[in-house]
Amino acid sequence: MTTKKENRKVVVGISGGVDSSVALFLLKEKGFSPVGVFMNLWKEKGGSGKSQAQERAQKVCSELDVPFEILDLKDEFKEKVVNYFTESYKKGITPNPCVVCNREVKFNFLMEKLNTLEADYVATGHYVRLCREIRNVLPKESLRASDERVIYRGKDREKDQSYFLWNLKKEWLPKIIFPLGDFKKEEVRKMAEKYSLPTAKEKESQEVCFIEKNVFDFLGKNISSSPGKIVDTKGNVIGNHEGLFYYTQGQRKKIGLSHGPYYVLRKNIKENILVVTKNEKDLFSKEVFYGKGNFLRKVSFPFKAKVQIRYKSKARTAVVEKGKIIFSSPQRAITPGQSAVFYKGEELVGGGIIK
Repeated sequence: MTTKKENRKVVVGISGGVDSSVALFLLKEKGFSPVGVFMNLWKEKGGSGKSQAQERAQKVCSELDVPFEILDLKDEFKEKVVNYFTESYKKGITPNPCVVCNREVKFNFLMEKLNTLEADYVATGHYVRLCREIRNVLPKESLRASDERVIYRGKDREKDQSYFLWNLKKEWLPKIIFPLGDFKKEEVRKMAEKYSLPTAKEKESQEVCFIEKNVFDFLGKNISSSPGKIVDTKGNVIGNHEGLFYYTQGQRKKIGLSHGPYYVLRKNIKENILVVTKNEKDLFSKEVFYGKGNFLRKVSFPFKAKVQIRYKSKARTAVVEKGKIIFSSPQRAITPGQSAVFYKGEELVGGGIIK
């Protein structure tokens, strides 16, 4: 007799890396019916036809006897993510492309695939947990599709990726599984090796998948450089910059000024001016405005929270108002375009884009 779990079809986003491969393996081991879906987002340099990542993903599915499908999303990825990235830098802000990609591309099209295949869930290899009641990797039998899900930080705080998921649609959560939330990276790697998955030795992927060398090399090829003046906080011209997109708030190196150190304080896009300071204290502020807020559960303003203003930084205590954050202590180099992400304990509450 077939169990309920064995009837549950799961659309698994598989990238050709070790994390998504182990997520797929765990789902298969638990009796689910996974379908591996590879999203073709970006053409590798000099590549033609099938990418190495696609070949790895297909091999994993083949060895685990799992159906494999490909979604060609290069046009959507360029429009929604790459163009957003370059346009943000033109406006003088520093974006989080992964936040946009997760909502507009990855989970959006996985959800579409869920409907097409009449599946029950989608799953990815993100290091986050869903619902405090969840243990042993997967949702309990008692949980229904209508039950409220809450995202929590992953067990592996070094790999925790909740920062990039604050902008998911709340209604998606009951249909998502994160199999790796209760594991640490080294445990995942050991599982891949133990079960001889083809991706067991695969290296960590870079943070921005479409950047081949570095951000500024990419921007230099996609944005026309416009040199301009560098001024101090009193408006005195003290040098020239190569183009505002080469600089970000708090930057100290490669400003090109003698008698420093100098720090990038802000960018005046309208007048193409870079404002710098020799006083690092100028970089600190307690208040910041945010827009495009998204909340994964109902909140009442104002509320206290831990707020994280960049990936890998420590979340700090603050009061969150509608459109405004007031930190209990000044924060360094709060950068427009980055995500301000709100937590209550381990719970991901929501976030917004720093103005």
